[in-house]
Amino acid sequence: MWRLGAKVITVGQQPTAEDEVVRLCQELIRIDTSNPGDHSGPGERAAAEYVAEKLDEVGVESRILESHPGRASLVARIEGEDPGRDALLLHGHLDVVPAQAADWTRDPFGGEIADGCVWGRGAVDMKDMDAMILAVVRQRLREGRRPPRDVVLAFLADEEAGGKWGAQWLVNEHPGLFEGCTEAVGEVGGFSLTVPGDRRMYLIETAEKGIAWMNLTADGTAGHGSMVHPDNAVTAVAAAVARLGSHEFPVRLTKSVRAFLERVCMAYGVEFDPERPEECLEKIGPMARMIGATLKNTLNPTRLDAGYKTNVIPQSATAQVDGRFLPGHEAEFFAVVDELLGPDVKRDFVHYDHAVETDYEGALVAAMEAALTSEDPGALPVPYCLSGGTDAKSFARLGMRCFGFAPLRLPPELDFSGMFHGVDERVPVDGLRFGVRVLDKFLDRS
Repeated sequence: MWRLGAKVITVGQQPTAEDEVVRLCQELIRIDTSNPGDHSGPGERAAAEYVAEKLDEVGVESRILESHPGRASLVARIEGEDPGRDALLLHGHLDVVPAQAADWTRDPFGGEIADGCVWGRGAVDMKDMDAMILAVVRQRLREGRRPPRDVVLAFLADEEAGGKWGAQWLVNEHPGLFEGCTEAVGEVGGFSLTVPGDRRMYLIETAEKGIAWMNLTADGTAGHGSMVHPDNAVTAVAAAVARLGSHEFPVRLTKSVRAFLERVCMAYGVEFDPERPEECLEKIGPMARMIGATLKNTLNPTRLDAGYKTNVIPQSATAQVDGRFLPGHEAEFFAVVDELLGPDVKRDFVHYDHAVETDYEGALVAAMEAALTSEDPGALPVPYCLSGGTDAKSFARLGMRCFGFAPLRLPPELDFSGMFHGVDERVPVDGLRFGVRVLDKFLDRS
């Protein structure tokens, strides 16, 4: 294991985390770490080396590991005041989804500041959190302030393609890097949602839906398009896709979703009706898209492929479907999928990962809440379930309780959920500075 070395950090006119975080976020955005999912992305190694340099400047030894040439993740461990305590993992991913510059108002890899925001691919997903972690760690170590317990830092490859070459690979091949870690904090949580009374709810992720990206295949008899073909593979796949795409799963209120909706209703002064939970969503604007997807399992057809000529019946046809299932409802999900597919269509996985959920309680949750209210006295922290997935799924396999907590105080008019993988992705400068103040206080209490 490697720990903070004996390097002496001189305290003087050093920049604070608030001073540094914006520049760090800009510089990370300017490293193009686009991940198309086929090992052709250009920059994960460069980003890992950038992080290593910033950590080395404050005396933190780190280790870069490649799962495939160029697919680099970085891990470091900072010794706490009480190394006998269980360790905390802070993790972020370095890769981003691709961006088409022609669609953007500003260069997606320019890291420009405009309208009070840092613009660029990764500004919210998730180079903002990467920058906040770096900024806070750098300030604390320049000032000689160790965390109360060991903190493991992980800056990861490949999250945007499921984490196979990043978090999954590290957990499978190098689990010892995370020795002693019982809790983990990562992305898609801690951001604000403005509610009546000029107060803000801060959504702390305690759960994630499971992922089932499925490939569907039907086989039939190839032949001439002018003849009768009762076993047409295209017809079989198309019918199955229509059944899947039009199916409505029943509402299933998991503990994280129910707790969130109850607190939303309380904030808006309305009664929570568990028989009609969708009514709560009308209050929360664009965020309803993401939260609404956590009320039930979902199936969305995304691709169809068959044939090569109009008058030729193909021997096989395929489709792909994006399925997501709630924690505790995986068996129900696949039972429905198989019934809807019928006997003529087979399925296999393009990508599968389990659902995760942890209780919204304990000392770490208390630390998050206290850190938020110290910077925003009217803060209303709430648990919620993420409709997508993060690297938390991998770390949960090591027995860690996983949370999403990348704190940002946001202006009410910003469609934050629309920033994820969206055009003109951007993060408020003031939000980044708020975030480092909260993260610093969180580490003090953790």
